[in-house]
Amino acid sequence: MTINPTTPSSTTQSGAPVQSDAHSQSVGQDGAIALTDHYLVEKLAQFNRERVPERVVHAKGGGAFGTFVTKEDVSKYTKAALFQPGVETEMLIRFSSVAGEQGSPDTWRDPRGFAIKFYTSEGNYDLVGNNTPVFFIRDGIKFPDFIHSQKRLPGSNLRDADMQWDFWTLSPESAHQVTWLMGDRGLPLSWRKMQGYSSHTYQWINAEGERFWVKYHFHTNQGVEGMSNEQAAELAGSDGDHHIRDLYEAIDKGDFPSWELHVQIMPYEDAKDYRFNPFDLTKVWPKADYPLIHVGTMTLNRNPENYFAEIEQAAFAPSNFVPGIAASPDKMLQARIFSYADAHRYRVGTNHAQLPVNAPKNEVHNYSQNGAARYHFNAASVPNYAPNSKGGAAADESKFQAGGWENDGELTIAAARLHSEDSDFGQAGTLYREVFDDAAKARFLETITGAVGGVQNADIKERAIQYWTNVDADLGAKLRANLGAGDQGSVDGALAQGGLTGEHDGAQ
Repeated sequence: MTINPTTPSSTTQSGAPVQSDAHSQSVGQDGAIALTDHYLVEKLAQFNRERVPERVVHAKGGGAFGTFVTKEDVSKYTKAALFQPGVETEMLIRFSSVAGEQGSPDTWRDPRGFAIKFYTSEGNYDLVGNNTPVFFIRDGIKFPDFIHSQKRLPGSNLRDADMQWDFWTLSPESAHQVTWLMGDRGLPLSWRKMQGYSSHTYQWINAEGERFWVKYHFHTNQGVEGMSNEQAAELAGSDGDHHIRDLYEAIDKGDFPSWELHVQIMPYEDAKDYRFNPFDLTKVWPKADYPLIHVGTMTLNRNPENYFAEIEQAAFAPSNFVPGIAASPDKMLQARIFSYADAHRYRVGTNHAQLPVNAPKNEVHNYSQNGAARYHFNAASVPNYAPNSKGGAAADESKFQAGGWENDGELTIAAARLHSEDSDFGQAGTLYREVFDDAAKARFLETITGAVGGVQNADIKERAIQYWTNVDADLGAKLRANLGAGDQGSVDGALAQGGLTGEHDGAQ
């Protein structure tokens, strides 16, 4: 084979030239392969290890790079460098589905992940959200059980409607998110045409140390658009990578998608007696109470050069805060602060933050050492402990103002304190009655009829009907009629509606 003199020579991983990419060493032309062919062994061993374990959740996804530009002055709420007027910050976003595996279709009905990594001048800030403003549960201790119920049976390895609805109907706090999921937002036409939300409540801190509670809303400039159940099913068979393809091709031809970031700001003291628990991940804050404030624009303008290196190995963790941004009492957020970073240590490695896609743009100074795939390290003259008297890095409290909040100081295992209008079904009912139009209601009824119709266990099916009756009595009656389930009868432990509904205009 003639080699162009300008063509680079193939090498081993250690950089040594190789004799052939096409032929193994063998004992004679037709003999046994020689174990001493170290290049063959290296290629096969590397191939065997090409995949890191897929994410337990959000396994299927894609993403792109871009910039976030702060266009408004929100410095009275936060001192975070990226949110100061005129600041432009590089960022990475990963979109995903939640329940499916790597090979699952993009168009299954499922929430969509909306995870952003901001490469700020003060370190990386990760915002891990979804295309819905709420979630299925409010306490992280239920998260493994919830995900198990949405995945596959341990015996047959099949997904199962009975276990999904068994979990949902025994977890009434899920009603709000399931209403979003079964509505038009559960099947976005593309990642470019869906909203994004922090879902969690976070804390912002300004230069004077004043604290505020904040929720993030990313509104697409491409317009919100969904697809029908029939269109989603067709694409699942004809183009399972529809969302990945759509985003990649749009950016490739220069059609850069963008979103406007708005925030809702709640004064610190308001949280103590606000009518809903503001840290409950199953609730929204009505915009009538806390209007949207424009912050800036996120634009995606660069596709990854290598999907595995820059998307599959990208690691987003809500524990990655920067000065001026901190956690809240949200119990799901508290759990995720541990679980996400821990998952990355297992999946990608203890030094995952040193990979280029995860590495911050500013310098890193700390005393961690060793571990698999360690790449960056301190000079031998730098001590590996703190405190020290040898000029090593030292914490400077003046540069980082941690957030905090008051509590009663009692260690307990209990639900969060109820606020005056807290109800598991209230906001879900308002979403159905006041946000969905008649056409959306009809599509919603068709969707839940099909979903609940797949339940085989009679008791679980009856609980599912009662679940939707608690969201809206008329909706429950229509569902019962569609399923031909007859009169309600008695259901042990039937879910009680209770509570006030309140407005639902905080997430549109």
